[in-house]
This record gives sequence, structure tokens and C-alpha cells, in this order.
Amino acid sequence: MSEEPVVQSEACIQEGLVWLAQKEPRFKHAIQITADIPLRLRDDGFKQLLNAIISQQLSVSSANSIWRRIECAKLDNPEAITAACDEDLRKAGFSRQKILYARSLVEANIDYISLRAKDANSIISTLTRIKGIGQWTAEIYLIFSLGRQDIFASGDLALQEATFTLFGLPVRPTQKELRILSESWSPWRSVAARLLWAYYKTIKSKEEIR
Repeated sequence: MSEEPVVQSEACIQEGLVWLAQKEPRFKHAIQITADIPLRLRDDGFKQLLNAIISQQLSVSSANSIWRRIECAKLDNPEAITAACDEDLRKAGFSRQKILYARSLVEANIDYISLRAKDANSIISTLTRIKGIGQWTAEIYLIFSLGRQDIFASGDLALQEATFTLFGLPVRPTQKELRILSESWSPWRSVAARLLWAYYKTIKSKEEIR
């Protein structure tokens, strides 16, 4: 396994939150108004990366619906995708582009066990060489499937919007601007991301109530 620290329990989340609140008072405010900051750890491997690809540029509800169809059709593993024709994949919910991405993921033939032992930069480099996997997808995999403690997906629109609101910024930060800002939250950037996602969900819920 990699020597990089991991978030693997609710206790890790709490430790990170305490550190972040001491580092940045605005995080303390976010913690106070956010009821639940979930761990959200998942398995690693082919299926999780395929799920991430399917979810790209879709709402959560649409992505979940399509993923259920794919699972029901048993097209969530390399062998099945290799054996299936494009029409079978389309019927299950794959778009033309995502058929290409799924086949590229199969062809990459990643050793997911060995991948666990690599450092974050090496993992990102390995994954982003695959068509259809960009920086955001690789970082999400590191946060939720490998549990890495110090990863921040600065290209995520919800994280950008949450930071814009919480920090009272004049405009929503760009990916580059948010990446620079998040450097001061190291070594707990993955917990900061979880907190900001939960904060974003909280403020959006309050907007809907109004």
C-alpha cells in the first residue's frame, strides 16, 4: 500500500475537521451549519471507474438510473463489455462517446491491486492516459475509492460554488484558483472537499425551502 495517509473512518473525518476549523474560521462556520459529513468510501477497481465515466456530465438521478440499467444488463465488467456489441451497450444506456470510453478502460487493463501502492501523482498520471478519464475523475477515485487524505478535486463545480459562497469571494473561483487556495488546507484536503460538498448540499436545501 502507498505510504500516503488515508481517510478510512469517521474518526479520521473528525480529526480532519478539527484541524480545518483551527486553520480556517470559515470552515468552523460550515461545520456548525452542516449536519452530516459522510465518509462515502467505495470499493476500488474497474467497476468504480466505469461508474465515474458513466456519471460524467449527468445529474445524480440520471447517472444512478443509467447505472442501474447497466448493472441489470450485467455490463459492468471488462469481460461483458468486450463481448457486447455497441448496440447492446447503447440499449443499456451507454452514449456513443461513453462506449468508446468504456472500451478504452477495458483496453488499459489496469492492475488495480498494484495501483493502490502508487503515490497520488502516479495514479493520476496512469488514469488520465485513458480516454474519457480526466483530472476530476482521477481525483474522485483517489478520494472515495482509495481514501487518500490530501486530494482536492478543484475542477468540481459544487466545490467551486461552495467555496465561492463560504469564503464570500467576488466571483466563483476557477479550477486553477481553487487548487491554489486549497493548498493551505493540506494535509486534510480530502476532508475539506467532503465538508464543502456537504455545505453545498446544505445551502442548496435552504434555498429550496425559501
